[in-house]
Amino acid sequence: MNTERSDHGISRVGQVKEVTSLANPIIKEIRALSQKKHRDETHSFMAEGLKLVIDALDLGWKIRTLVYAKAAKGKPQVDEVAARTIAKGALVLEVSEKVISTITRRDNPQMVVGIFEQRYRALKDIHPQEGETYVALDRVRDPGNLGTIIRTADAAGASGVILLGDATDPYSLETVRATMGSVFAVPIARASAEDFIKWQKSAGVRVVATHLAGSVDYRTVDYRSKPVVLLMGNEQAGLPVELAREAGALARIPQSGRADSLNLAIATGIMLFEARRHLLTLDAG
Repeated sequence: MNTERSDHGISRVGQVKEVTSLANPIIKEIRALSQKKHRDETHSFMAEGLKLVIDALDLGWKIRTLVYAKAAKGKPQVDEVAARTIAKGALVLEVSEKVISTITRRDNPQMVVGIFEQRYRALKDIHPQEGETYVALDRVRDPGNLGTIIRTADAAGASGVILLGDATDPYSLETVRATMGSVFAVPIARASAEDFIKWQKSAGVRVVATHLAGSVDYRTVDYRSKPVVLLMGNEQAGLPVELAREAGALARIPQSGRADSLNLAIATGIMLFEARRHLLTLDAG
């Protein structure tokens, strides 16, 4: 068996390798992907489920390791994915259920797991076109919120998600799970608030921010004259003044009842589909 070390410390082999021990160094490396530090160092992340792995390969994502449970061996789709992975020069591991449960930290794990290379889009390379909508999230902290927003952005036909400031990791296991595979379909960029402000001024976009002090009903905003960036604030603190004052419109979502605010993912979903409704109306006209 020909084995070599990759630049990221994960072994590459030209055939399936059977692993039953949790002490195996490759398994230890995969388990370490639960830590952000290790994900950042290796530029890798984990995605669970055969469908997600197939979707990622079809969309051209670089796979580094495929792991499948022994019980999945012989299933046509699993064998096909294993062959595709080997053809790309990546590692394929056949493991016990105990090993895959430990990797995924689940009692009833998915039978297939893929380790992929992270992918970020540079903000300077984003040139929004007419009819496009982006979401910018200021210091989003909750992995479930971020994953749900990425999934909703995909469903609403948004062109990308921009993470501002100290945001939670879009490639954490919790976030990837919440995206239900949309992490592979929606481009993600990272930027500081300062760089975002510079970019928005030169990119020809209309920034629509949700804000408690917003004076414009979100349904009456002009989403059609320019590409739109929906700017959403941190779950607890909302938008800082320096971002809010740069927005082209400060919108509010009218509410009744005792709640004084909406969950970030819910609010973002409302804004995304309202922008989509306006664009569909324009197309129909």
